[in-house]
Amino acid sequence: MKFLSANLYLASIDVLIMSSKFESYQNRRLRSSYFSVVISIALVLFMVGFLGLVLLKSSQVANHFKEEIVITLFLKNETSKEQIKNLRNSLKKEEFTSNIVFIDKEEAAKFYAKDLGEDFIAYLGTNPLKNSIDIYLKPDFVTPLKMEQISKKFQKNSFVFEVSYDKTLVTFLTQNIQKVSFWLFIISSFFGLIALILINSSIRLSIYSKRFNIKTMQMVGATKRFIRKPFLWRSVKLGFLGAFISFLGLGIVIYYIDKKIPTLELLSDYSVMIYISSGIVIVAFIISWLSTFFATQRFLNLQTEELYY
Repeated sequence: MKFLSANLYLASIDVLIMSSKFESYQNRRLRSSYFSVVISIALVLFMVGFLGLVLLKSSQVANHFKEEIVITLFLKNETSKEQIKNLRNSLKKEEFTSNIVFIDKEEAAKFYAKDLGEDFIAYLGTNPLKNSIDIYLKPDFVTPLKMEQISKKFQKNSFVFEVSYDKTLVTFLTQNIQKVSFWLFIISSFFGLIALILINSSIRLSIYSKRFNIKTMQMVGATKRFIRKPFLWRSVKLGFLGAFISFLGLGIVIYYIDKKIPTLELLSDYSVMIYISSGIVIVAFIISWLSTFFATQRFLNLQTEELYY
C-alpha cells in the first residue's frame, strides 16, 4: 500500500513537472510569436512610412520646380507708370499668381550690357528693351493648357506688347512629373498590399496558437465579444509597439538623409513629419485591429473538430 502511494506521489510529481515544462514551452512559443508580429509590423510600417516620405517630398520638389516657371509680360512703351501700377495690383489679386516682379527696361539694359560685356545702347543709340512683369505661378496652374489660357488672356490686354514663357519646358516638366507620380503610386500600392498581407499573416499565426483557448472559452458560455476583446487589445498594443520601432528606424534614416542632402529640409519640415507619424499610427491601428477581428471571428465560427486542421 505504501509502495503504491509512493508511486502515485512520484507520478503526480512527474505530471506536474511535465505540465510545467509544457507551459514553459507554450510561453516561449507565445513570446516568440509576439516578437515576430512586432518585428513584422515594424518593418512593414517602416517601409510604408519611407514610401510616404518619398511621395510627400517628391510632390514638394515638383512644386518647387513649378514655382520657378515664369510668364513674362512685355509692356508697350506708351504704358504710363500709373497704368503699370494698376496692372501690378490687379495681377496680385489673380488666383494663379504666386509672386510678381517688375523689371524696368533701364535695369534690364544694365543687366544685358554686363552679360554681353559691351554697352549695346551706345551702339544702337536707343534702348530696344521694354518694361516687363514676371509672373510666378502657383504649382496647380503650371500645366500646358492652363498656361496657354493665361497667355491668351494677357495677349488681349491693351498694355501688353507680348507674352512669353517656355512652352517646351512646361510640357517636359508636366509629363515627367506625371510619370514619376504614376510609378510612385504603383510602387506604393504594391508595397502597401504586401504590408497588409504580412501583418495579417503574422497576427493570424499568433491567434492560431490560441485557437483551443478560444474554443474552450466559447464552450463554457463566453460571448464572442468577450473572447475577442483581449485579442484585439493585445494586437493593437503590438501594433503600436511596432509603430514605435518603425519611428526609431525612420528617424535614423531621415537624420542621415538630412545630413547628406540638407536642401530637402527633412528635419525642419514639421508638416511632413506629422503626416508620416499620423499615417503610421493609423495604419498600425487599422490593420492590427481588422486582422485580429477577422482571425478571431474565423476560429469562433469553426467547429471543435475543425480546429485540428
